[in-house]
Amino acid sequence: MYVISIVGNSVILFIIKADPSLHEPMYIFLSTLAITDLALSISTMPTTLSVYLFNTREISLNACFAQLFFIHSFECIESSVLLLMAFDRFIAICDPLRYASILTLPRIGKMGLVCVLRGMAVMLPLPFLLQQFRYCRSNVLSHCYCINQDVMKIACSDIRVNSIYGLSVTLLTEGLDSLLIFLSYVMILKTVLSITSHAECLRALNTCVSHFCAVLLFYTPMIGLSVVHRRGEGSFPFLKIILGYISLLVPPLINPIVYSVKTKHLRARIIRVFVK
Repeated sequence: MYVISIVGNSVILFIIKADPSLHEPMYIFLSTLAITDLALSISTMPTTLSVYLFNTREISLNACFAQLFFIHSFECIESSVLLLMAFDRFIAICDPLRYASILTLPRIGKMGLVCVLRGMAVMLPLPFLLQQFRYCRSNVLSHCYCINQDVMKIACSDIRVNSIYGLSVTLLTEGLDSLLIFLSYVMILKTVLSITSHAECLRALNTCVSHFCAVLLFYTPMIGLSVVHRRGEGSFPFLKIILGYISLLVPPLINPIVYSVKTKHLRARIIRVFVK
């Protein structure tokens, strides 16, 4: 899964960078998603591979906090990128005449920078809050990597502040992003259904299929994992482990495949490169 994820996203980045005809907002957002997926895979890779290849199951607290920060930061950034991609599809379908004037390269760069800064800023307090806790229970995590919900459960201190902060950040980042994505799709559907031509309607919806799949792949296991972790200790342990792997390993694996298959111009460029 790691090999396919890294190769797939690297191919997407190479094709977009090498082909000037793909230097458009839609593909720039796609390359940003590929970079984020690569970073997310690399964040979980050290501890996961150390368990499966070397049977090393120990990690220091500081290393765990650092991994936790990067995992949650890149999750937040990916959520923001998916929101930007929804905005891109919304403008392309609902206001196509202003598409080029709204999504200019400088504006896209600024939006990308805001996404990165937001992800890093809101997750930066988490490691420092966790460092204040006293850990006296069995320090065994549910996953092969460190995430906030998992680490909090092995602390013997009062975790209410960290729990409230984590929930607030989730609602104000992934929660708000998913709501805005939903609203953008409502507006897209409203516009598409007003198109009289059946062929044009299907063509417009087809441009959203890849992004819709990426949204489902990202948010569904994340919401499920959050719910399972809040059910209490010992609740659905197997489901907790499966959702943990799906939420961090499957999106970077599937996203490049979905976009390569469903995006006609990108698929054609990839085939051309490999045929040559």
